[in-house]
Amino acid sequence: MRMSSKDDTITSRIARSLAERIVRGEMTPGARLAQDHIAEEFDVSQASVREAFRRLEAQGLVVSLPRRGVRVASFDLKQVREVAEMRAALEVLALKHAAPFLTPALLDEAEAATAACDAAENVEDWEAANRRFHRLIISTCDMPRLLAAIDDLHAVSARFLLAGWQSTWERRTDHDHRAILQALRRGDTVNACAVLERHVQLIGRVPSALNAGAAASRFAIVG
Repeated sequence: MRMSSKDDTITSRIARSLAERIVRGEMTPGARLAQDHIAEEFDVSQASVREAFRRLEAQGLVVSLPRRGVRVASFDLKQVREVAEMRAALEVLALKHAAPFLTPALLDEAEAATAACDAAENVEDWEAANRRFHRLIISTCDMPRLLAAIDDLHAVSARFLLAGWQSTWERRTDHDHRAILQALRRGDTVNACAVLERHVQLIGRVPSALNAGAAASRFAIVG
């Protein structure tokens, strides 16, 4: 049975709200998502919640475990690297198709997003501006399925970032973003793609202790 547009909107709203909580760390790895409680919170059917869970699982934000229900997914350095490799491959593909159709106005918007990254006072603002930059430079690829897959990977990257950098955020200038923009403005798609690929693959390269007594690691999420 096909889902109506109204049902799809409800499901999207639930999935988006739960994804934001997971990304922000309000729902910790291993935490159980109670289907009945969520249905009651949003005043929706449990069928809508189950569909939202399926979307979150496709994004890699939750896992469905036999006899344990749906739980927030955990992550480790191997998973961080997997997301980096996937993002690098897919974003480069999208940029190859998008570059010929990027207008000066769109590149100006991307430059403004980069300036917002550099000016960010906290990791949440930086992540939002960084995601906007990456989305803008591939927005004209005319490949909606590819863009949807990249959006899902960015959501996972954001979760890694917010989990790892909340207490150690430092403002910095993103030279790679500017190099990508300069290459795109002069029509050098090959160089723009090369910088983008290297830039995204920096994700997860630098694990370090969260603090002296912590067993967990944080990851360099800079792409």
